[in-house]
Amino acid sequence: MNYSISEAAKRMNTTPYTLRYYEKEGLLPFIDRNANGIREFKESDFEWLALIECLKGTGMPIKEIGEFISWCMEGDSTLQKRLDMFLKQKDELEKKMAELQKYLDKIDYKIWYYTTAVEAGTESIHKKNCAQIENNSTGTLAIEEIHA
Repeated sequence: MNYSISEAAKRMNTTPYTLRYYEKEGLLPFIDRNANGIREFKESDFEWLALIECLKGTGMPIKEIGEFISWCMEGDSTLQKRLDMFLKQKDELEKKMAELQKYLDKIDYKIWYYTTAVEAGTESIHKKNCAQIENNSTGTLAIEEIHA
């Protein structure tokens, strides 16, 4: 079964404009066109589109995604390049996740802080800890140590 660009966009929860942009950037060399020049998406194309969306979601630049697609089209001679690209992207994601975990830890602390203050009806229950934090030059680190 073939899908129009509108049908493909709807299925991928994106817009036809986005799919046209991907094609313009060289990310869709596998998309067929009919005799009238209209794009026809096949079932197998959706795996590619999902991978493009995944890579985009990890923060990979469109140019690098295009390189990856080109390597795929070249065949087995680029297997190592593709593996290296995924290993690099995984490493970058793990670093970003670690950074986000620090932010989440801070948010969790603030939720605890304000939950206990709301339950007590006052923020003064934290005055001792706040004084320690203000007198400590390490700031945020002191918060984590006090309330970890």
